[in-house]
Amino acid sequence: MTKKYKYDVVVVGAGNAALCAAISAREQGANVLVLEKGPREKRGGNSYFTDGAIRFAYNDLNDIRVLMPELTDEEAAKINMPQYSTEDYFDDLMKVTGGKSDPELANQLVSNSYITIEWMKQQGVEFELNYANQSFKKDDIIQFWGGLPVKTKGIGMGLVKRLFKRAEDLGIDIWYESPAIQLVTSENRISAIVVKQQDKEVIVNTNSVVLACGSFEANKKMRGENLGEQWEAARVRGTEFNTGAGIKMALEVGAQKHGQWTGCHSIGTDYNVPAVGDFNKPGDIFKKHSYPLGIMVNKSGERFVDEGADFRNYTYAKYGAEVLKQPDHVAFQIFDGQVRSKLREEYNLPEATGFVSKTLEELAELLPVNKEQFLDTVSQYNLAVHEGEYNPSIKDGKRTEGINPPKSNWALRLEESPFYAFPVTCGITFCFGGVHANKNGEVLNESNEPIKGLYAAGEMIGGIFYDNYPGGSGLMSGAVFGKISGENAAQYSLTETVMK
Repeated sequence: MTKKYKYDVVVVGAGNAALCAAISAREQGANVLVLEKGPREKRGGNSYFTDGAIRFAYNDLNDIRVLMPELTDEEAAKINMPQYSTEDYFDDLMKVTGGKSDPELANQLVSNSYITIEWMKQQGVEFELNYANQSFKKDDIIQFWGGLPVKTKGIGMGLVKRLFKRAEDLGIDIWYESPAIQLVTSENRISAIVVKQQDKEVIVNTNSVVLACGSFEANKKMRGENLGEQWEAARVRGTEFNTGAGIKMALEVGAQKHGQWTGCHSIGTDYNVPAVGDFNKPGDIFKKHSYPLGIMVNKSGERFVDEGADFRNYTYAKYGAEVLKQPDHVAFQIFDGQVRSKLREEYNLPEATGFVSKTLEELAELLPVNKEQFLDTVSQYNLAVHEGEYNPSIKDGKRTEGINPPKSNWALRLEESPFYAFPVTCGITFCFGGVHANKNGEVLNESNEPIKGLYAAGEMIGGIFYDNYPGGSGLMSGAVFGKISGENAAQYSLTETVMK
């Protein structure tokens, strides 16, 4: 006989979005269950693998100091922190998505970003300034740029550790190795969820379910069907458990698809990255994001993108796809001695694959590239570099002229020994297509009406990101809609219980 359980709210998933939903629902007085597909030692979803950078709107450094009161007046006096308003955030989101981001969801994200960050701090999440990757020292003043000055302490590991502690302190039940496999409805509303535990199925009665178990990036078949056959070759940067199960369950009960099902977040990552995220090597350690300071070439020895089109925050999530298009899905980031010290911290890790030589000719011999074309590409690039002031803290306009693709900013000649090459391939983070949810996190059916008791958060929600995304927005979106969905799921469930 199948054993039955009863909870006010069931949250499917155990990453940032899911835990925010669970905590938020518990704060409303709901009895909450979290379902994690993986074992305890592999909990945390994609959030576990992030570098913790999180994008939110703020007025000035005083808003930032609220989150990290340990920042001294002496430290603050040496920081230039440009304002990043809700308008700036919204404009950035619309700019990188070509104006396609769902305005209702986009507004909800940006307008609730700072409120949610404060709430996360109240839950025990700790924050720190993102000095290494989002600042540049000039005239003894640390200049922050790109609207992404804050990250979670302990990167993604620290984020999920704090959220799990808070969930456990609140008495939220967490079942590991317990994938949800089916939503049950009665009278057009959620009534239960079926959970698989080893060789048995368990029914959990509930009025509300929050689906926050990621997209389908770890499902090779779904990647091929929706993104294109070439995406079967992409490496999975995060958890192996995001296989689209939550989306499938939602569609089975009438949910509407939404967003760019042909698009995803992907990056240039170390060529020797594991096939899926390695929980023994957590954090975003394989990414390679200093390409704006050099050039990228493919095996044919040719450049294929404008490396300096914008700050890496606004290009890295689409350039992974460009790398995937290259022969054998590989490219090489090329730098010289004058910028080596400015490369991001991941280039100095033991996991980084790299080549170094005294001359460009020697470097060409080390790489599996068309050597003649490679040297000609570098020569033509060097000749095209326009004179101007180099300043990596702003879009400096130091560009090339007369070559295609151009390099629009930070164009320095490759001329100072030694020379470096870092091979990269495409790593997929999450897919942009998901289910249609409104600003309250309610999942909508084909008639644009809420499926009563069904909510979504995080990567499950489609319609926010198209083609690209502003760095740090994924974590923020997960937290914002996790908090909102948890609140609304709890209020709905508790009201339903009273009415019954």
